[in-house]
Amino acid sequence: MTEIPRHYQFEKEKQQEFMTAVEALGKTLKEQGPLEAKTAHLLQLAASVAIHSEGGVHSHVRQAIDHGATPDEVHHAIILLTSTIGFPTVSAGLSWASDILGKSTKKN
Repeated sequence: MTEIPRHYQFEKEKQQEFMTAVEALGKTLKEQGPLEAKTAHLLQLAASVAIHSEGGVHSHVRQAIDHGATPDEVHHAIILLTSTIGFPTVSAGLSWASDILGKSTKKN
């Protein structure tokens, strides 16, 4: 499922040292603790929704799925935020997640 967005590829080409450092930091932080990759990406997905980062949601949905998360787990990680960050932000997060999961959150 991993498809690296063109913008990310562009940044890697234009800002090689910076992007290498960012990627190394992410890898180091994940290796420092006991959380498995799937759980780490679900947490980062939730944070991305909370800060209104559509690109972050896309990235962490992809990576969570690549590490074994199911679409139901992705949706649950987002809807759990409702009482903390509110329905409008959660609704946006679900929409961004559906961009990657290929599922509409609307009932037709």
